[in-house]
Amino acid sequence: MASSTAEPQNPSVTDAAVAPPFVLAAHAVDFGFPGVSILRGWSQRLPPGLTLVLSDESAGKTSVLRLLAGELAPAAGRLQLNGREHGSAAYRREVFWRDPRDAWPQGMTPLAWSAALAAECPRWSGAAWQRHVEGFALQPHLEKAMFQLSTGSQRKVLLAGALASGAPLTLIDEPVAALDRASITYLRAALQDCAAPDAGRAIVVAHYDDLDGLPWQCTVALGTP
Repeated sequence: MASSTAEPQNPSVTDAAVAPPFVLAAHAVDFGFPGVSILRGWSQRLPPGLTLVLSDESAGKTSVLRLLAGELAPAAGRLQLNGREHGSAAYRREVFWRDPRDAWPQGMTPLAWSAALAAECPRWSGAAWQRHVEGFALQPHLEKAMFQLSTGSQRKVLLAGALASGAPLTLIDEPVAALDRASITYLRAALQDCAAPDAGRAIVVAHYDDLDGLPWQCTVALGTP
């Protein structure tokens, strides 16, 4: 969440390729908290592929993801996801989002969580889940309770679920936090696979740099005049 002491921020949006089709449309969106402006008059169409929400720490990256997820509301303007209005149940069904800082339910295991996602996500891919489990070397941990896993392993479970969800709007916060080098290498390759426009999904990643030049379709830079 944005720091209450942060200066008001305006987004600077640059596009590598903004053309139909698009997944998410923002129309003159204002968003922030009392005394803190994060987005002001933001209008943009996010295409399939990778979008980067870029900012320093405590500048609003996570809050923007929560806005896009439907957890927070804009002060003004509209957001539409494949034509579905922000705040509606239909909009939320098109989104994958889980804050990596949130506690896991008591006794939850990666296997149980993947089963729940398979029931909740219409575009869930069991094959993709297995591929990402192997890529992140999660096989020894699948039947352990999440609280028994390291922070890095919990992050890897979350990333595997996000990528396998197939959600048209997939939101990922600080993707490389607590990951080992091999997992970062795998994650970069997995994100590049998801960047193909014909995949039909927008994966929005919040981070403080460009992750060594992944093929971003759009960059939304917070805190840039």
